[in-house]
Amino acid sequence: MLKITNEQAFREQIAEDRLTVAVFKTTWCKDCHFINPFIDDVEAAYADRLTLVEIDRDDLPDLCGELNILGIPSFIAFRQGRELVRFVSKLRKTREEIEQFLDRAVEVSGAIAQ
Repeated sequence: MLKITNEQAFREQIAEDRLTVAVFKTTWCKDCHFINPFIDDVEAAYADRLTLVEIDRDDLPDLCGELNILGIPSFIAFRQGRELVRFVSKLRKTREEIEQFLDRAVEVSGAIAQ
């Protein structure tokens, strides 16, 4: 997963016509580490439909404040600079829940493209 470490790179990435899903994490978050064993496989399964990027909330606190990122990990789908959908909950996220969210993001993105 591409790691984004500055706000300009983030804004350039989400401005693309391709669907981008930003995953907001931190190094100290246990629930963030929970998704590590399977997130690469999930990314590979969706590679033809979207780009996954990782942002450490501690590296970009102003951006995360602007986006109202409170819980982590948080997933937000963007296309052409617009937020489409987000997956935020206080509970640990399973692979199945993440895949359901990505399916929804792909669906919403496709509807906007038409």
